[in-house]
Amino acid sequence: MNIALFTLIAYLIGSIPFGLLIAKSKGINIRTQGSGNIGATNVLRVIGKKWGVFTFFLDSLKGFIPAFFFSNLAGINTHWDLLFGSAAILGHTFPLYLKFKGGKGVATSAGMLLGVAPAAMGIGLFVWALCMGIFRYVSLASVCAAITIAITVWIKKEYQENLVSQLAITLLALLVIWLHRSNIQRLINGTETKLKKKKELR
Repeated sequence: MNIALFTLIAYLIGSIPFGLLIAKSKGINIRTQGSGNIGATNVLRVIGKKWGVFTFFLDSLKGFIPAFFFSNLAGINTHWDLLFGSAAILGHTFPLYLKFKGGKGVATSAGMLLGVAPAAMGIGLFVWALCMGIFRYVSLASVCAAITIAITVWIKKEYQENLVSQLAITLLALLVIWLHRSNIQRLINGTETKLKKKKELR
């Protein structure tokens, strides 16, 4: 009963559309601006760097809090951490409050992974930063990070004893990639938007 209840709570937390709410507080409907996505990248492009970073932080918390705290709160085995974090990611991606049309889950996945697989998350973050520094495409960096994290949990010894976690994290990486399918097509076509450099954002 506790598992079902906390899974539902994690999903509802994940469904909170922080990007949409932050934009609305500025008098902007983020779903009609830029890419139309409610995630941090679109908030950054439409409203500004400060609000984009803030959205990323809040969306990350949606994944971290259930993954890191809910098992203890529910009084159950910590092996359920991944389930709670995954429920939050699904909430962000398919939010109840927005007719199941949400974001791409990158920030929420990062928060969840920080809670359950910090080493893999650290490697993924390094790859994300490297790709961003070289190519300036958030979508490409996110896809590369997702692939890296999926590979990491299969080759690092500390994760090899938990097949369920390996499979779940791989499936989440595939979900992130699938949600970026339109971005991947634009990358192939050469029409994907680059993130402006710091001096260009001023």
